[in-house]
Amino acid sequence: MDIEKMTEQLQQIIMAALTKAQENHNPELTPEHVLAAMIEDNGLDGIWERVKADKAKMLEFVNQYLARLSTTTDSGQPALSRYLSEGYTHALDYMKKKGDTYMGTAALLIGLLETNAPVCNDLMKQFHFTLKDVIKAEEERRAGMKMDDKRNESQLDALKKYGHDLVQDVKDGKIDPVIGRDEEIRRVIEILSRKTKNNPVLIGEPGVGKTAIVEGLAWRIYNGDVPLGLKDKQLIELDMGALIAGAKYRGEFEERLKGVLNSVKKANGNIILFIDEIHNLVGAGKTEGSMDAANLLKPMLARGELKCIGATTFDEYRKYIEKDRALERRFQKIMVSEPSVQDTISILRGLKERFESHHGVQIKDEAIVAAATLSNRYITDRYLPDKAIDLIDEACACLRVEMDSMPADLDELNRKIMTLQIEETSLKDETDPKTVERKNEIEKELANLNEEKAQKFSKWQKEKKELDDVKTYREQLEQAKLQLTQAQNDADYEKAAKLKYDTIPALQKKIDDASAKESKDSMIRQVVDEEMIAQIVSRWTHIEVSRLMATERQKILHLPEALRKRVMGQDEALKLVSDAIMRSKADIQDENRPIGSFLFLGPTGVGKTEVAKALAEQLFDDENKIIRIDMSEYMEKFSVSRLIGAPPGYVGYDEGGQLTEAVRRNPYSIVLLDEVEKAHPDVFNILLQILDDGRVTDSKGVTVDFKNTIIIMTSNLGSQYAFDPDKEERQQHYMEEVKKFFKPEFVNRIDEIIVFNALTKDTMKQIAQKFLNQLRDRLAEKDVKLEITEAAEDRIISCGTDPAFGARPMKRHIQRTIETDVAKVILSDPAIAGKTIVVDADENGYRVSEKQ
Repeated sequence: MDIEKMTEQLQQIIMAALTKAQENHNPELTPEHVLAAMIEDNGLDGIWERVKADKAKMLEFVNQYLARLSTTTDSGQPALSRYLSEGYTHALDYMKKKGDTYMGTAALLIGLLETNAPVCNDLMKQFHFTLKDVIKAEEERRAGMKMDDKRNESQLDALKKYGHDLVQDVKDGKIDPVIGRDEEIRRVIEILSRKTKNNPVLIGEPGVGKTAIVEGLAWRIYNGDVPLGLKDKQLIELDMGALIAGAKYRGEFEERLKGVLNSVKKANGNIILFIDEIHNLVGAGKTEGSMDAANLLKPMLARGELKCIGATTFDEYRKYIEKDRALERRFQKIMVSEPSVQDTISILRGLKERFESHHGVQIKDEAIVAAATLSNRYITDRYLPDKAIDLIDEACACLRVEMDSMPADLDELNRKIMTLQIEETSLKDETDPKTVERKNEIEKELANLNEEKAQKFSKWQKEKKELDDVKTYREQLEQAKLQLTQAQNDADYEKAAKLKYDTIPALQKKIDDASAKESKDSMIRQVVDEEMIAQIVSRWTHIEVSRLMATERQKILHLPEALRKRVMGQDEALKLVSDAIMRSKADIQDENRPIGSFLFLGPTGVGKTEVAKALAEQLFDDENKIIRIDMSEYMEKFSVSRLIGAPPGYVGYDEGGQLTEAVRRNPYSIVLLDEVEKAHPDVFNILLQILDDGRVTDSKGVTVDFKNTIIIMTSNLGSQYAFDPDKEERQQHYMEEVKKFFKPEFVNRIDEIIVFNALTKDTMKQIAQKFLNQLRDRLAEKDVKLEITEAAEDRIISCGTDPAFGARPMKRHIQRTIETDVAKVILSDPAIAGKTIVVDADENGYRVSEKQ
């Protein structure tokens, strides 16, 4: 056996067979080893398909023969068996007859089948094919090609190895129907019908439906809804990854691609190639001294010998295809734009049945509308219809998982029973009357619970079976519709009539009857509704978009009162902020801007930052959900790059911007820009875009969405006028300072400029009460009460009030005096729990002691 006179593929098969013989400790290399290696390899798949033999079953059959072979303890090289030598001789005869220089895998297979080896005879008998069938299949596969090169075998059936037929996928029900995109599909058909340069390239953003347009063309070819020139054509999607994978040696990739191109050429225009991500052609397989895939394709593309459809994104087209002008001119561009929300709804309605059939659920129309509208509004970094389809798919998957899991009330019942059984076991040996009574109670309760469980379990199983039946009916209905289309295309009108007027209506009736049975007390939820879609959006984006429940409606309506409890003396400011939130929650504000943008002015310590915290607590139940940026850190010109990220080539490029990254991770948040007037003027140029369009592009080109943020800027501008007694005059002074400092275009983009009032004596009294109540709450956790006399309260207000510094001196005064003395009392009495501490005051100071 001369291994050097074999193709590379056959050499690999012989080596694999030899390895099998050595691993099994067989003394001889037999046809069984070679046949097993041939079946495991993908090289003869074209022959097995043509003779209609199942590869997996054949391998199992041959392995049974392998297990019966004799073994030896000798670790030497296995000898050639008589049947294998005989098969090799027959293969040499076949090789000479065909004029081949090298022996191919099929030649050895034919040679082995010519022998009387039991495994070969039984294989043909078991799988119903003959030697003539295999020779005929090899003739078709070769199509006149000679094995005059070791690598020639890699070109056989190249299209089957490195591509798959999309029209066949449609026939097998693997591709969903394509709704809309008629204009783009028509353009593709027009370009394919040209004499030369008949190669359309679809260019669009990821997820807008470029591949779907080609799938739509496959559906049209399958339905015969194409011009005569495209009827019965094969639409082959080329897998560039499979083409490149494993091509170790120079020229191996080119051989594979030439095999694909030769197959296309021999088909005389009956094959249309589709290359997804066509930019991968540029540079693919290129090594020193060899050509890349794009250059191999160019001659055939220009002459019109190859009809090729490409698909790529704008960025990749510009980066790879446009640079190669010779390649670009051979393609005709078709721009694929993002569909509108209304078009997306139509697409989803068309896909509804496929999702219902796959997941075994029902999808309400409100869920479809919600998927399109909510994804368009809240998922801004992806494109329609892809993001809306993903929403529907995930909602269906979540519901299916829920349907296959045990219902919550049945699970709770199981836990109750388990707890009682544990208790019963622990009381088994007890004899005192109370325990015996408790045991009897447990027995009765367990009997009732087990009965309830049996009823609920039976009901759940029944409902589950009904749902599984509906899922089966839906799948059968889908298959029946595909068979109907096939029958109509094949002009099999008898079969088509039976399917259309008998099978399909009967299945539809079964589905309708089963769906009508669903009752209100059903244990299994089987309908995807608007609320489920909203929950998925919330999970993806961390934005609360669920439908407003009655409790939350009340919460929003009473937001001003809730904020007033925390921030005193600033009613006007709180009203303006609350109004903006209400507009947002009612969905009537401009959705291309942030929820609200505010500039807070006023002296220090009057509650500007406290409003932001109070708002975070009310909206997100956590006052720390604030993106706080101290603008005094952005006083230099270069500090702009810290907000949106450093430019390419600079240190920190990979880290992203402090503002953009924070908002990208938490898109529903409060952005607090403290002491905004201290920032460099260039920072305000970035803020202009955020305030007007609700978006900004970071250094990596990623668009960050600010539409669900509340932007609060605080400033100390005009604080010298804080104590002006005339309110209107004070307001005017503040506005003059703002207009003097900020550019008009910046001021014009802010929703509300809010001037906070200086704190009055009454307000200070309320603030003191708030701080003291907080201290009472902390002490209550230690089971200690706090009483404060009127004299002490008066002293706290008089000593803690400083108009220039607001409420902060009050807090510091309480900490330094009251809290310190209370701490001393607690530390001096280990048994303080349950007692009361009294705070009193006179001219000399505070007196803190335990109540007698």
